[in-house]
Order: sequence, then C-alpha cells, then structure tokens
Amino acid sequence: MVIIDPPQETLTLLRQALNTNEGADEESMEILAYVASLASSLTSTQNFDSTSWIEALSPYLSEIPSFGGTSKEEGSVCDEAIEKFRALSEKVALADLDDESDEEDDFGGEELCNIRFSLAYGGKILLHQTKLRLRRGHRYALVGQNGAGKTTLMNAINNGKLEGWPFHLRTQYVDSGSNVDPVYEAKNVLQELLSTGKSENDCIAMLQQLKFTEVMIQGTIGELSGGWQMKLRLAKAVLVDADILLLDEPTNHLDHGTVDWLTDYLCKLTDTTVICVSHDTPFMEKICTDVIHYEKRAVWGPHRRLVHYRGKMSAFVEKQPQAKHYFELSTTDLKFIFPDPGRLEGIRTSTQKFLEMDNVDFRYPGADKNTLTGVNLKMSLSSRVAVLGANGAGKTTLIKMLVGETQPSNPDKCTLYIHHNLRVAYVSQHAFFHVEQHLEEAPVHYIQWRFKNGYDKEKINSEAYRITPEEQQLIDDFGLEAIWSRRVRAGKLEYEVKKKNVPEKDNKYYTKDELLSMGFERLLKQTDEKIAAKEAGLDLRPVTVTEIQRHLDDFGLSQEFGTYGKIRGLSGGQKVKLVLAAAMWNCPHLLVLDEPTNYLDREALGALSAALNEWGGSVLMISHSKEFYSSVCKEEWLVGDGKVVVTGLSTEREMKAVAKKKTYDKEIEGEELLDKVGGNVNANGDKYKDAATNFWGKALSKKEARSYEKAKKKGDVKKMREILEIPMGKVMPGFEELGDGKN
Repeated sequence: MVIIDPPQETLTLLRQALNTNEGADEESMEILAYVASLASSLTSTQNFDSTSWIEALSPYLSEIPSFGGTSKEEGSVCDEAIEKFRALSEKVALADLDDESDEEDDFGGEELCNIRFSLAYGGKILLHQTKLRLRRGHRYALVGQNGAGKTTLMNAINNGKLEGWPFHLRTQYVDSGSNVDPVYEAKNVLQELLSTGKSENDCIAMLQQLKFTEVMIQGTIGELSGGWQMKLRLAKAVLVDADILLLDEPTNHLDHGTVDWLTDYLCKLTDTTVICVSHDTPFMEKICTDVIHYEKRAVWGPHRRLVHYRGKMSAFVEKQPQAKHYFELSTTDLKFIFPDPGRLEGIRTSTQKFLEMDNVDFRYPGADKNTLTGVNLKMSLSSRVAVLGANGAGKTTLIKMLVGETQPSNPDKCTLYIHHNLRVAYVSQHAFFHVEQHLEEAPVHYIQWRFKNGYDKEKINSEAYRITPEEQQLIDDFGLEAIWSRRVRAGKLEYEVKKKNVPEKDNKYYTKDELLSMGFERLLKQTDEKIAAKEAGLDLRPVTVTEIQRHLDDFGLSQEFGTYGKIRGLSGGQKVKLVLAAAMWNCPHLLVLDEPTNYLDREALGALSAALNEWGGSVLMISHSKEFYSSVCKEEWLVGDGKVVVTGLSTEREMKAVAKKKTYDKEIEGEELLDKVGGNVNANGDKYKDAATNFWGKALSKKEARSYEKAKKKGDVKKMREILEIPMGKVMPGFEELGDGKN
C-alpha cells in the first residue's frame, strides 16, 4: 500500500525517465512516490541544478534493485536516470517543450553558453527563468518591444552579470550613443582607438577606411556629429578581437554607405558571435542568422522569456504572424495623438509660408569656407519635408538655422524670415541630454518643472536663448528694466520697453531692428518665446499630475512609467516618447525631428507615422530610414557640397491651425478636496507658482527666493507681489493668480 501521494504529473515523468510501469512491486512504488515528492519540492522552488537533484534523489532511487548496486557503472545508471528526469521536469515546468526544435544540437557552431537565468531592473522583473544558448559565428537579432529590457540584457552580458555566464568569454559592447558623456566627448579620437592595444598605424588605417579626415582623427570626440561618433564606436569594436559583439542600434545616425560597410563586415564574421538590437528591419534581415524574441505566454505567468528562432527576420515573422509590423510600418493597438497647433497670426491657409530663406550662407566661426551657401527654402503648415544627405553634410546645421539657434553669416545679403509667433518643437539627436538631468524624477515632474511658469524653461535656459554677460552689460548700460509687450505697426514688430527709474506712462516702443542693433538679440528671443507660449495657452494650462499624465497617455507612456516610474528606469524608446510629449506640450506649429527612428520600436514608428499624417502642423525631419520618412514626407531637401537641392512637393492639407476655445477640467480643491480624500491637505500646496525672476525680468536673489517660498506656503499674496515688484494694477504674465493688487 502506497501512503505518499505525489503529484501525478511528476510521477508520470519519473516513470517515463526510468522506463518503468505500473507493475512494479509495492516497495518500489513507495520509493518512486517519495522520489517524485522530493522532485516536486525541487521543481516548486525552480531548482534545476543537476547536483542538487542527484544528491537529493539518488540515496532513495538506488534502493530499487534495477538502479542499485555499488559498482561505478551501476551508479552512473542511477545518475543518468535522475538527470533525464530532471531535464523532463524542467522543460514541463518552464514550458520549453514548444520551442525545442529551435535548439537542436546539430545546429552548427561551437556552443559558447547555455544558461538559465532571471533578470530584473530596479523592482521590475524583465525575464524570469529564461534560457539563453549562443553559438560561435551566429548573428542573433534581439527583438522585443520598447521597455522589454533589451539594452539591460546587453549590459548584463557585457558585464558578466547573468547567472552562470562563462567568464572566459570576451565581449565588446557598442552602445546606441543616447547618453551624452562630457568626459567621453573630451577624449581625442585617435587616443580612443589606441586604448584597444592596436598599433597607431592600424588605428589610423581603420579610421581612414571609414573616411575620417586628418582633422577629425586629431580632434576630440565631441566635435564629431552623431553619425561620426557611431562610426568611431564601431571602429573600436572592430579592432577588439571579441568572442561576442554586442550592438545596440548600430545604424543610428549612419548614412547608407556606412550601413553597407557594416553589413558586409558582420556577414563575413565566422569566429565572432553577434547580438544586435536594431529597429532597422532591412539591416537586420541582411545580417541575422537567428532571432531571439521577448515573448509572453499564458503558461509562463506574468513575465517574459526569450524564445529562439532559426533563420532570418522574414522566417521569424512566418512563425509569428503577429510580428508582421517588423516589415509593415503599421500599428493596431498603439496610437499617438498630437495636439492641434492652434492659430498662427496672419496665416489663413495651410499653404501660406511662415518661414523663408533666400540666398542664405552659413560659416562656422574660424572656418575657411561656408558649410552652406545660397540656400533658398520656404515652409508652410502643409510642409512635410525630409532632410537628406551624408554624415557631416550640414543637415543639423541647416535645422539649427531654421529653428533660430544660429544666424546666417551674410545677414546683409540674404533674407531669413521666421514668423514671430511660430512655435517650434525640436527633438534633436541629443535630446536625451536634457531629460537625463532629471534621472531621479518621474516624467510628470520633469514636465512640471519645464513648463510651470507658463513657458518652456528648458528652452529659455538653453545656450541659444541664455543672455550672455556681454548682452546683460548692454541691457544695464541702456537702463532697460523689462520688455512689457509687443505689437505690429505698419508691418513691423514693436516692443514696449520699460526703463529703470522712468514712470510706466513714459514707456517707449522700439522696432525689432532697433533693439537688435542695440545688441538685445537673446532678450528678444526670450520675449518672443514667452509670448508665443502665451498664445498657445500655456499660462492657463494646468501643470497638474492628472493633466500631464493625460498628455503622456497620448504618446504611449502609461501611468506606470509616467507618474510612478523614474526617468532613470525608462528605455531608450520610452525616453523618446517622453521627449516627444514634452516638445508637443506647447502645441507647436512646426515639429523638427532629428533621427526619430533611432530608438522607437517598429510599432511605435507606425504610430508616429500615422499621428504625423493626421496632425495639422508642419513636419521637418532628418532620417536615414526611407521607409519611415517616405510614409510622411513628400518633399525632400538634399544637402551636399554646401548646397540644398529641393525635390518633390508637399501637397495642400486641411487647415487645422485655427483658434479654438481652451477648456480644462476643473481641479478639485478646498472643502471639496477635503471631503474626497478624507483628511487634511495643504490648501496652498500647488496654488501658486514658483518664481525665478521678478515682474521686470530681473533674477531673484537667494534671500528673495527664500522669502517668496515662505510667502507662497502661507498664501500671502501681498508679500509675493511685493517681492516680485509687481506694480499696483498690473498682472504679471504667468502669475495671474496673484491678481492686480487692487482687491
């Protein structure tokens, strides 16, 4: 009579491994039941270590006559039976039976690793009890959604942080270049390659093969564009004789010629294993021999595992039809919603120009020749433009002129017209740099910090807008206290200037040209930016967590990451969504995207393409992905040899940049809030905004800032107006809650 009642599935697997049947004697049945119970305990803790199973089960299993004995040969029979039982139990427990065919031993190449591990980032489990098996000479495409943990896995492999990882393997990691490191960018280009241990001749030959000039080779890394920096990282990886080459978005910023070189190099590797993450599907289709896919299945519970598929990306999609978005730029579930751009003064049709360049030149200070010469362009709300050209041709230089960050080098001989109320959202190659100054904050708090004063604080504080000491001296010498307002008279912009110790009734209007001739360029840029922000309603839009999260939802960044997560925990693709959402907060008329395909997964790219085609604003993008830019842009600007050649034509679109009544949900406060939360609240907690400057635009001293903070907490409006020097009867823009001082 068998007293122990083990799980029947485990007992069945044990009989299968031992090749026994129901006809065994009662004593053997009792032993088998006990062994199955022990195995069930090991399985429940997911302990599949061979030594643990043999030590736990062999003392009992060896009591069965057919597995007993003391000879070495008989002992090995028992151990082999336990190992077979353990392997069967592991496959059933971890649901690996369904992908067994992709892991056959005859699938070529020396086995480099065959491990099982779990992986987490912070408090989030990314992979649970998953298997990773790599073979020499294979090129693996690592595929998964943004945030799945692809970069985290690559870093763990590179640092040997995976459980059971063979430490004798040499790895080389080429990151995506999303993080701006001032220390790295200060290094010399040639010295960076010499750190590989190769000779100077070998390093120079490699750089010359990639078309680096002598000036580039002797210069610093920070002087290189994004594409050239990626070439340098790839050159360093080639010079290192690694067992495993880890590539994270290697085609980012690269022109077509360099992508072809990289493809050819990778396909010729026979002794190096490659693991590559890339959203460039044509590139992945050419290079990969295998696909490792992040998957969720009901039998695995809530966590993902890695599933291996033999063959190229196209073969993988045949097995997993739901992954067809890797070849089709379309999406089903994910959707981005962009805010309408709003009215642009004087612009009544979608084809009326808001930007024009005529015979514009640009030359960097100290350079011998122009980077751009004789540029003639125009843009309207219907414009959908792709800026194309080789690395270093001047694409980003052109963009910076269009968004007002730089000025032509021949201002007296050219025309550069940009509408004074034009709102521009610029998502640059290095957009992550600003976000990563707030790594310990939640995305909603980053947007709160950036827009709480009713304008884009990050832009105003940027190098292109920050008032220089020289300009500040000119402002002080002129006695300029603040610019109060702006108007259009006889087709010219005029600014109301308040001078120090002069009554406001004696304020004087100056034209824009007059103020520019006085040297007040940055001050005017800041003024125009703040007025444009007010036109978008940023002074009225609440910067509450609820309002900001609603906005983030429109860009595919859920509450889990937007409100409760930290920026440090976001993947590259999620950071792009945050940067894009922040850029669109001010309802821009022109969206400028510099390499938008670099970090977004295919599904998100499909959502971005659809959103851009629905949006009522103008689009200007730099991209090497023809599949993406051709889905949006019908006009192309080809930059090369200092010239810009326009091909194609943007078609007329529906006029959506019209005035609309701005409505926002009422925020619950006071007694109503008390009733809802059932406790005490600080009534003045978010009612009043922080302040960095007074009514006249002068920065608050540390003492004034502390006094203002105390008055803000107390809700002392009179004291706050006094500190900010707001004249009686005047309302300070962005601080309307402080009133006019008459009540």
